[in-house]
Amino acid sequence: MAIPHVTPFHHRGSGTWSYVVRDPASNAAAIVDPVLDFDMAAARTSTTSAMVLLEYVRAHGLDVQWILETHAHADHLSAGDWLRVQLPGARLAIGEGIRTVQKTFRPIFNLGDHFPVDGSQFDRLFEPGATFDIGSVPARVIPVPGHTSDSNAYLIGDALFTGDSLFMPDGGTARCDFPGGDAATLYRSIQGLFALPDATRVFVCHDYGPGGRDVACETTIGAQKADNIHVGHHIDEATFVALREARDATLPMPALLLPSVQTNIRAGALPEPEGNGVRYLKLPIDTV
Repeated sequence: MAIPHVTPFHHRGSGTWSYVVRDPASNAAAIVDPVLDFDMAAARTSTTSAMVLLEYVRAHGLDVQWILETHAHADHLSAGDWLRVQLPGARLAIGEGIRTVQKTFRPIFNLGDHFPVDGSQFDRLFEPGATFDIGSVPARVIPVPGHTSDSNAYLIGDALFTGDSLFMPDGGTARCDFPGGDAATLYRSIQGLFALPDATRVFVCHDYGPGGRDVACETTIGAQKADNIHVGHHIDEATFVALREARDATLPMPALLLPSVQTNIRAGALPEPEGNGVRYLKLPIDTV
């Protein structure tokens, strides 16, 4: 099994982990789940965090071939579109389930029929089980619906990037109460991941340091199966669904859900400026 080099980058404001994944035999690389900084109170964006990724790949002479989104995130804006402009040749990719998400949210944000819901904002829509390469390292797309309908994991060599399906073992799993989410579906998706070898490295998309521990991003399939507080210990589907649905009922909506989703269904591109040259994000009232 190929063993790619993985460098993590933590975005403190959203608890997100982004990654640069490199083929150790060449300069080929991919970026996973990059973040565009957004100050909600001031309605200002910044590329500070994305610039850290860009400076890293440039400093190491990397050829970024892919910018990979695990799903249309609800807790941060994606820097995928910005990085695609800075890195000519890099293809921005997501699973083909993004079409469903776009169809769900186009009427919520009243984007109109002129807003395409065919995923054409991205360079590549991965079908389930699709394969690709990062240099000499083989990669495979593993659908993991449940958190959202468009969620994918990426198995790159021996490294699994789980998106929001799995957190660190003491953090459990992601919520399932967004449109298209379903706890039973997430359970079955995770069982598919648990069929991978125990030594498979697991890189999570979020960590919030439960219990006050330092934030972390890397574990293994074996550790998840043994210790995940929501789905490890041979927990059965019914128990997981009851736990997940009860917990989800207590969770507040993510602070950046509305700006994030309407940006991320555009592949991280902000809306076009209006007649006064200003871009606007919408806040649908009493709707979500």
